[in-house]
Amino acid sequence: MTEHSNETGADQKALTVGVLALQGAYDAHASTLRKLGATPKLIRLPSDLGGIDGLIMPGGESTTMLKFLEQHGFFEVLKDFVHSTPTFGTCAGVILLAKDVTNPTQKSLGALDVTVERNSYGRQIDSTILHAASKLPGDPLEMVFIRAPRITRTGKEVETLANREEHPVLVREGHLLAATFHPELGHDTRVHQLFLDIIAQHKANR
Repeated sequence: MTEHSNETGADQKALTVGVLALQGAYDAHASTLRKLGATPKLIRLPSDLGGIDGLIMPGGESTTMLKFLEQHGFFEVLKDFVHSTPTFGTCAGVILLAKDVTNPTQKSLGALDVTVERNSYGRQIDSTILHAASKLPGDPLEMVFIRAPRITRTGKEVETLANREEHPVLVREGHLLAATFHPELGHDTRVHQLFLDIIAQHKANR
């Protein structure tokens, strides 16, 4: 496993990263952030977004997450947040971030210029672990897929960092990062490290 950072350990310890804790594997994301020296903060209410440098939206059921987000005006607050602050969506988090959602259509935050097809890789039984080349330095990237969505279109400003067959599975657009797999459930910390680097770069440019 190769870990990569453009920042010092001291810089990373200064980062507080929110993890949307409405549903899904948010504890696993928090654990990975701690391993990398960042401070996780579980986000359950709009007021929790204050004081964080970036946000991870984990996998789970996007429809269930939307039901929670429709309470307390959370959806609109979160929509403003993700358009201006580093945000990393995994699996269901990608669906929430996307500009367009199909199979079926669904409300989203409309921040990341991609089209996402829900449940595209089949049922839970069709879940798999793959290792494939990516634009991240080091060995082939470990990718854990669980009822993953499929990115079927990327906008011109979206960079594809890894593919599964011909479809993007890890993409970046400026301050936004998205993975249709679950990096928090594997042993490879490079995707989370990339997100911490994005946050640090964003802070430095403000």
